[in-house]
Amino acid sequence: MPTFAVTTVTNFNTRENYGRIARWLHWGTAMLFLLSYCAVYYRHWFTEKQTPENLVALQLHLSAGISIAVIVILRIIWRNMNVQPELEPGPRWQQLLAHSAHYALYAVMILMPLTGYIGTGVATEFFYLFQIPKFEDTWLFQTVVAGYLGMTFKQFEAPIDFFHKDIMGAWLVWILIVGHAAAAMYHHYVYKDRTLVKMTTGKQ
Repeated sequence: MPTFAVTTVTNFNTRENYGRIARWLHWGTAMLFLLSYCAVYYRHWFTEKQTPENLVALQLHLSAGISIAVIVILRIIWRNMNVQPELEPGPRWQQLLAHSAHYALYAVMILMPLTGYIGTGVATEFFYLFQIPKFEDTWLFQTVVAGYLGMTFKQFEAPIDFFHKDIMGAWLVWILIVGHAAAAMYHHYVYKDRTLVKMTTGKQ
């Protein structure tokens, strides 16, 4: 087992570690994705349509999705304001793969909430604190989708829903998340480098 020395972790990133804020944003995103998936699977597996439990699970799913969208925006802003920890030494192809996977995760974190919102036919009761209008009721839908494209919400929703649920939700997100976690574990237990600890304990 490698021996690590404890280092001071600040709010800001350094060349050695992610700071507290980046870590909170990272793990907050992970917890919200977990909540989102738990809510949607609970809804489909354990509830009947239009029952109170079904609708509450749907609203938890939608609320988590909106929260992810907000956090991703904050993550992008924070990332551009901070230095990024240097990648661990390794082959060039491995570093390119790590960068590509990172950008793919960001793309998914943007597209999942976006397609979830625009493809949902109900308003979001954001954790039952306030209401966010459904996309069908927005100026953008009425002007661009219905007015300019001449599409009904049902016509618009079908391909968006398929992309959100059957492509990204059922396959792509899982592949990227499992791949991301597996790569972190491989670096930690096989390479014994600091890839994982940069986002956890910050030990040297």
